[in-house]
Amino acid sequence: VQLQASGGGLVQAGGSLRLSCAASRSIFSITSMGWYRQAPGKQRELVARISNSGVTRYADSVEGRSTISRDNARDTVYLQMNSLRPEDTAVYYCRAILSDGRLYWGQGTQVTVSS
Repeated sequence: VQLQASGGGLVQAGGSLRLSCAASRSIFSITSMGWYRQAPGKQRELVARISNSGVTRYADSVEGRSTISRDNARDTVYLQMNSLRPEDTAVYYCRAILSDGRLYWGQGTQVTVSS
């Protein structure tokens, strides 16, 4: 599975971005898709993930400010981020876990939030 992440950019604090992760195959049966981020000097961390049944999980730091969704018809997962903060600055990666446990990462998209 190839994952193409897009939608990152430079935004002022308080602004919004929508990240997209387009898969090279149907995501209907993909067990879980999620967004992770890695800031300079820090470990990669979960931002949000969504299961194939629509169950979502968010990091405490983005809860209430972000929404993850999946469009099976477009084989795409989205992350809508609102009220962005400078601490949200990171490279955001898309990840997919298949039913057999195989794990795939996208190439990452940079999000920079200026104060």
